[in-house]
Amino acid sequence: MDIHIAVEGRHDLAGQIYRQLRAGIVEGRLTGGTRLPSTRDLAAQLGVSRKTTLDVFERLLAEGYLSARSGSGTFVAEGLQRLPAQRSGHVLAVESARAQTKAQSKARAQPLWEQMPHGLSLPGPTLALAHDFVGGKTDKSLFPFDIWRRCINQAVRAQSRSPGIYREPAGEQELRLAIARYLGFNRAVVCNWDEVIVTQGAQHALDLITRVTLRPGDVAVLEDPGYPPALACFAAAGAKVVSVPVDADGLVVHKLPDNARLVYVTPSHQFPLGMPMSLERRVALLEWAQKRGAVIIEDDYDSEYRFEGRPMEPLKSLDGAGLVAYIGTFSKTIFPELRVGYAVPPASLLGPLCTARQVADWHGCTLTQTALAAFMLNGDFAKHLRRMHKLYEARRACVLEHLLGDLAPWFEAIVPTCGIHLAARLRGQIAEETVIAAAREASIGLYGLARFHRRARAQPGLIFGYGGIAVEQIDAALSALARLMPQFAR
Repeated sequence: MDIHIAVEGRHDLAGQIYRQLRAGIVEGRLTGGTRLPSTRDLAAQLGVSRKTTLDVFERLLAEGYLSARSGSGTFVAEGLQRLPAQRSGHVLAVESARAQTKAQSKARAQPLWEQMPHGLSLPGPTLALAHDFVGGKTDKSLFPFDIWRRCINQAVRAQSRSPGIYREPAGEQELRLAIARYLGFNRAVVCNWDEVIVTQGAQHALDLITRVTLRPGDVAVLEDPGYPPALACFAAAGAKVVSVPVDADGLVVHKLPDNARLVYVTPSHQFPLGMPMSLERRVALLEWAQKRGAVIIEDDYDSEYRFEGRPMEPLKSLDGAGLVAYIGTFSKTIFPELRVGYAVPPASLLGPLCTARQVADWHGCTLTQTALAAFMLNGDFAKHLRRMHKLYEARRACVLEHLLGDLAPWFEAIVPTCGIHLAARLRGQIAEETVIAAAREASIGLYGLARFHRRARAQPGLIFGYGGIAVEQIDAALSALARLMPQFAR
């Protein structure tokens, strides 16, 4: 029999023939028991050497797709119709409508994952917009990539000399030391290097702590408004998530449920509103947790960029009972693609967290960790932070100048002491979606506060992320927004 096999060029002939024959068998076009042409005939048919077709047949025989019968020839193996159906591109195009309606696969995710919303954090930037105030975005234009390249090269040389073994789940010692020094000096979190766990970002740290501390049905508390990925993390663990409101002093502690096992807070820069938790509330939260043996996750995101006021002491530095797990990330200080974060958990959780990390993925990329350790220990990270602080301070000042000036009739700014975004509530009866839509028509990307509320009544407002937009763009965009706003007052 003739088999339609397309051979292009003279490169990887055996591979081309093998892949097409295998696809024909797996997709059911070559059914079990079908006799194939001899290797000599197939070679002549395709214009290749017999050695090429021999190599293909030997590989398919070894993998069980073909069977050889002495004196009779080579046949497609029986029983392969039981393989899960796989379809090539052209077959998918023909059968896509039928597949959507029949849903024959028995592989099913738990309903929780089908219902989980996509885009759990702030929306991503829209390339079509000239001015985008998306939150969470950083500016890489001033990052010292030449220095970073040297750190990477140094890490490559170090790795070439190290034995090929799995490493500590908690991370490379040099990076843990660098993080401990940084936290002690910059954030007043005093810890030893061996109390630090390196993670793949703050979300990974949050997931590890959640899995170690929560059982299905346990109560976990989230600020309202709050951080959607934390809600998703708790829900994925099977926890009952309770949202507790915040006010001008942060989380309202007296509204915490007595049976809560875990509380997630952003005390230095409440997400998304931006105000810090007062010292009185911090003390009250620690006392509440101590009475109930609850764990507190303190997410200290983007607090490196402080622009006014004396920094509040982290909950971790006030914790005498060993109940606070402090987490952070380099996504806002370097860039999100780096995927490196850290946790400083209570001593009682350190061992279980390392075990959970080992179960999940053993450890992170040692090359990146070694390079980042050099970047920090050499002082380059501190220099970079100082440069970015000046850049973001100027952008913040420009946003506030407009919100407190020509935009003041329509916005009530919530002035944060730190971070790379700020929130502003809309005055009167103006709907945030109306402003967002009108701004988008003017190529300005604005994002609402409503999506971060769960139970608390959402007062309309917007987030202004200034990490990824230059001062000149901020000035032009907010001046244009000021010209748009009078139409909503009418």
